[in-house]
Parts: sequence; C-alpha cells; structure tokens
Amino acid sequence: MTKQPDEWLDDVPDNQEEEDEEIIWVSKSEIKRDAEELKRLGAELVDLGKNALEKIPLDEELLAAVELAQRIKKEGRRRQLQLIGKMLRSRDVDPIRQALDKLKNRHNQQVALFHKLEALRDRLIEQGDEAMNEVITLYPHADRQQLRSMIRNAQKEKAGNKAPKSSRQIFQYLRELAES
Repeated sequence: MTKQPDEWLDDVPDNQEEEDEEIIWVSKSEIKRDAEELKRLGAELVDLGKNALEKIPLDEELLAAVELAQRIKKEGRRRQLQLIGKMLRSRDVDPIRQALDKLKNRHNQQVALFHKLEALRDRLIEQGDEAMNEVITLYPHADRQQLRSMIRNAQKEKAGNKAPKSSRQIFQYLRELAES
C-alpha cells in the first residue's frame, strides 16, 4: 500500500510543523558579515590602552587573548584578531559594546570640554576683563586676581611673539576649575 502525497503530512507530528516554521534561515553572507563585525570589535578591544581595557567586562580567557594580540605584530596579530573574533561569537557582546560606547562617549565629552576651555582662554586673552565675568559666572570659586595676572602675562607674550607659556597656564587653570 503506497501513500498518497497528502497522507505524508499525517505522519508528521503537529509540533514538528511548528518547529519547521520557527527555523530562521541565515545566509552565508550574513554569517560572514557578523563574523567580520566581531573581528572589528576585537580589533577595537586590542587598540585600547590597559586602563580602558580594565573597564570592559571581559572574561579571563578573552582578556588574555586581547593582551597577547597587543604584544604581537604583523601576521601573528591578524591571526590573533581572528581568534578573538571567533571567541566573541560564543559570548554575549552587548555588555562589551555598551562599555566601549561609554568609553568613546566619555572621550568625546572630554574633547568637547577641551575645545570649550580653549575658546574661553582665547577670549580671555583677547578681551581681558570683559570675558572675565563669563569665567566667574561659570566658576564662582575662581581666583580673579591670579587669572588677571596670567592674562596680562599671556597678552605680553603674544605681543612679543614669545612662547605661549602663560596661555598654557590659563588653560591648565581653567581645566582644574572645570574638574573641581
């Protein structure tokens, strides 16, 4: 007795049909793209300094692989990066990505603050007491007398085409004020 094609489905359990529907097919290209992305993430980890690397949630095995890649050069480094990418495939990379984004954002905020302080320093040197009120408003605990002295010295250095020593001191002082 041969079964008709319609009767074949009768032999398949109902839960088997549901399991077939839940299978998500992933293309070979997508798998490769994901692997390349993890390799790039591994390269970012390798490029981090020691202090920054400590802030990333890595297990001991992955941390050791990253530290080894930092010491290796040329072809060995490329192979080590591939290994790190492979290791990342079996791990949850979301906490790692979040920590990296946090580090990048902190760096961007620091750069923006430095640009703001440089512009404020330049206004202080150009405008003198007019810009001093802005500094006192931003940083009420600033020493007005010390700042005026540094501004006068910076203006003299600028007029005499000398090295901007006082200009650097003003920037350093503003940075200390911003951090406190």
